[in-house]
Amino acid sequence: MLETSARLLRMLVLLQTHRDWSGTDLADRLSVSPRTVRRDVDKLRNLGYPIDAIGGVGGGYRLAAGTCMPPLLLDDDEAVAVAVGLRTAAGAAITGIAETSVRALTKLDQILPSRLRFQVNTLTSALVTMPMAGHTVDPSTLVEIAAAVRAHERLRFDYVSNNGSASVRDVEPYRLVHSGRRWYLFAWDTGRSDWRTFRVDRLTVRTPSGPRFAPRPLPADDLAAYLAANLTSNPYRYQAVLTMYGSATEVADEVPSTLGAVEPIDEHRCTLRIGSDSLDQLAVWVAAFGFEFEIHEPPELREHIRTLTARLRRAVQP
Repeated sequence: MLETSARLLRMLVLLQTHRDWSGTDLADRLSVSPRTVRRDVDKLRNLGYPIDAIGGVGGGYRLAAGTCMPPLLLDDDEAVAVAVGLRTAAGAAITGIAETSVRALTKLDQILPSRLRFQVNTLTSALVTMPMAGHTVDPSTLVEIAAAVRAHERLRFDYVSNNGSASVRDVEPYRLVHSGRRWYLFAWDTGRSDWRTFRVDRLTVRTPSGPRFAPRPLPADDLAAYLAANLTSNPYRYQAVLTMYGSATEVADEVPSTLGAVEPIDEHRCTLRIGSDSLDQLAVWVAAFGFEFEIHEPPELREHIRTLTARLRRAVQP
């Protein structure tokens, strides 16, 4: 016979996956007596789960929408946040996330009080989610990497770089990074003896995982800023450093975090680090952001913009 706590959880799963259950069917599934089923239903009700009794021969039970969220689940604000997150999960760049989110949302909707369901439907009816283009990541890969991060276990994986070359990497994994369009693994590469960032959609984990390792100090206190600088400039041929004559908040509103890293200097200026394999692309980007700016690096960008400026000036002359 199942332990009481495990049996209660199992009963909840059954009630969430089937609208109506007879007492006899629940007793058979849980290998208990109908009397034990009645006691377990009362325990769940005392915990705040809204379970309705169904009349008729033998009776039955149904998980209904309640007047408040059960304490074992979420408060009102958390419930709305989870529901909205599930409805907008199509852009998370994870394989099958949209279908999985619909299944989870169906279970959540069954126990949302009507007032919360109205709030969620009102908000999501006004939303349009743009699905991410490009490669997606299998959720099992993310779970496998996250488990290695938590357990401090080395990972070995096959990796395909940006230029198409294949290699086998042995790393100490430290963080999973979600940039909004891609997933990355931030790790210490034991073969290169340096920190590296790998695109998760380009790696295939080898099993079993490697031995445990003693975590080393991270390369920066502000890891988010460090990774933003690495992901937006280091992989490219040209890494531009500019002073933008606008506040960090104003510039960040125009420059996506996946494109450039913004660091405040004072309330009127900030530093922008941005990378590209094309000087033309860099020149167009920085000119189109709508701010006065000063180029510090690379010197090739300064010369390239001078050439473009002369060309544009000639194009508008009579």
